[in-house]
Amino acid sequence: MRRLLFLNGIKAFEAAARTGSFAAAGLELSVSAAAVSRMVHLLEERLGVALFERKANRLVLTQAGRAYQGGLTPIFDALASLTAQVTAPASVRVLTIGVGHTFAMRWLIPRLSEFRSEEPDIEVRFTTGGAAVPFGEDWSCGIKLGTGDWPGLVAEPLFAGDLTPVCVPRLAGGLKRPADLKGPSLIRVAHSAEDWPIWLKAAGAARINARGPEFQFYGQALQAAADGLGIAMGIRPYIDDDLAAGRLVAPFDLSVPKGMRWYLLYRSFQTEQRDFAAFRRWIMRAASEPAARPRRIGRAAARS
Repeated sequence: MRRLLFLNGIKAFEAAARTGSFAAAGLELSVSAAAVSRMVHLLEERLGVALFERKANRLVLTQAGRAYQGGLTPIFDALASLTAQVTAPASVRVLTIGVGHTFAMRWLIPRLSEFRSEEPDIEVRFTTGGAAVPFGEDWSCGIKLGTGDWPGLVAEPLFAGDLTPVCVPRLAGGLKRPADLKGPSLIRVAHSAEDWPIWLKAAGAARINARGPEFQFYGQALQAAADGLGIAMGIRPYIDDDLAAGRLVAPFDLSVPKGMRWYLLYRSFQTEQRDFAAFRRWIMRAASEPAARPRRIGRAAARS
């Protein structure tokens, strides 16, 4: 028989460990902070181990507490997901994807009709999921750029985040080597200030200082490049379709790794859910397809 000790105490502990305080856990569970504290204390007595170190104005998990919370949170997430499936109308099949605006607009949405043709009964919903947004409890999965380190989540690589400058053909004609680049024409992305220095160093042109117009997102910078405002630092897979169509060109052969990859993120129990499993199969296949060969102008050198 299962040994389930004091479920109210377990819920109180998991909420306090996840939120970092008895007060926040109380708000989530609709009880007072004092009630959460009492339930956690009773749980500790029944388990015979301390789960928290009570410090001034904060809670610190003990080693046992970290291990317990690390196992409990996925269980509660899976229970919530299972409950939602059981209580949802049989005709409703919803897949919620946490994804940044630029990735959605530049890669996912243009290919979504392929997935819809394979799975017409699944309703796909997008929600904000940029790099700074935590993984949402209601997400079926997320797509993020990073190093692959997201505790508690499965991270499967989709694309390498390779960098290469892009611009309209009119501007590319005057770029024979990286030394021809001019700082005021190099379009920047505010949250990725390291992109131009990484590429310019690899190209042997580290003396050039990018100081062109700055935008908040890659999508804005790439649109500015497509409008002829300057040269943007392109990152895969954002630039794949524009390069293939000739809207943008890559004036240099040099492509430099950003040091990050795009990942499909999900909780391990999601693999048991047929709608997510279908999406995972599709996006892994779509991501593995080679990008169309980009159009280049002239024979620009990789190094100055």
